[in-house]
Parts: sequence; structure tokens; C-alpha cells
Amino acid sequence: MRIIPAIDIIEGKCVRLSKGDYNSKKIYNENPLEVAKQFESHGIQYLHLVDLDGAKSNQIINYKVLESIASKTSLKIDFGGGLKSHKDVEIAFNSGADQITGGSIAVKNPEVFKTWLQQYGSNTIILGADAKNEKIAVSGWQEESDEYLIPFIQKYQNEGVNYVICTDISKDGMLEGPSFTLYKQILSETENLKLIASGGVATFDDLPKLAEIGCEGTIIGKAIYENRISLKQLENYIIDVN
Repeated sequence: MRIIPAIDIIEGKCVRLSKGDYNSKKIYNENPLEVAKQFESHGIQYLHLVDLDGAKSNQIINYKVLESIASKTSLKIDFGGGLKSHKDVEIAFNSGADQITGGSIAVKNPEVFKTWLQQYGSNTIILGADAKNEKIAVSGWQEESDEYLIPFIQKYQNEGVNYVICTDISKDGMLEGPSFTLYKQILSETENLKLIASGGVATFDDLPKLAEIGCEGTIIGKAIYENRISLKQLENYIIDVN
């Protein structure tokens, strides 16, 4: 299972929210590049970078942070938040993203999302399936849609989606443990899905459990920043897995 630390950006700074609430913002570092380099120095190869300003304003904003991390580290970056147009996606890839995540766009403008899949390929475009009460939430989790989580994923699998990042919003940033039951259910009702678990990881013990369920990767945020999981533990886990 891939270990994918998260850096969430507001006004160019590394922050974390609780349950996607912008009023709960806590700044952890004013220099996201410094954080990314720290991850890299512990053998981490992947990064989940989220433009929270972009998610709120419906267009890419913090691409300079992406550019800086991509050009000054060897991390493979998946980038999301506010990607709504072909131009946004172009900017993200030109700024160094290896993959991009589309969430709200897949709900609100499925034809555009499908075009990205066709143009860039299913290993490059990740479906963001963020759930609140089993329904997909959009616009930086500010709105709930009418789409139910598992049928939504199945529909896009039929369009060729391979990778899905699923966040149970009720768990995100709460350090109460991930939605094991939800991930089991998703994997039992889909085939050959590369499911990336996100939200709620609280202790190192959560990681082998997610791997056992069959998650392809897991995104870890607040547990790292609040020193619940050390980078040394993650380094050892990566060495053991490999």
C-alpha cells in the first residue's frame, strides 16, 4: 500500500481543516516546500497536494506551490482542488503534477471529466469521491450532491476510471480512525479498483488494517502534523513493504 502524505494549501501555507470546515483552519507551516522535502528525506515518494483556495473559488490558484515542490523534489504529486476547466488541468500538469484529482467536476460537468479521462488516460486522472452521509459532496465539501457514493464510483469505472480517492468527510481531520467498513463495502462492490483511503487515519496501526482491506494507497494528513504518526515509522513501513 502506498503512503501518501497530504499538504493542504490556503494562501500558500500548509494547513489542515476538520471535516472540511474552513473556519477550523490550523496553519502547520508557512513553507509547504519545507514540509515536502521533509517527507522526501524519509523515503516517501508520493504527495497529495490540495489547493483549498482553488476548491472554494472553482479555479486553480496555488499552482506556484505545486511548481515549487515538483521542481525541487522528486515526489510524485497528485494535485486537486478547483480543477474545473481544460486550462486548469493544463496548468496543473505544466506545473509538475503527475496525476490530478477531479471531484466536483465529475458531478457537475461529467462530460468535461470524461474528456480528461480520454485525453490523459485512466492512470493520470483520479476520481475524487468524497462522501457525506453516503452522498457525494462537492465544492470543497460545502455542498452535498444527489449522487450516491458507490453507484457514482461504479458509473465512472464503466468510463475507465482506475484510481479513486474516497474521503468520509465525517472522519476527516478528526483523528478517530478511517472508515474501514465503508472501504470494505466499496471494494466488495467494485472490481480492480485502485482505492486510496483518505480521512481519519489516527495511529500507525490503522495502516496495516487499510492494507489488509485492499486499499491501494492511503492519504495521511493531521496524524503526521500532530505527531501521532512519525515520519520514521512511515519510513520503516515503506522499507518493510518493499
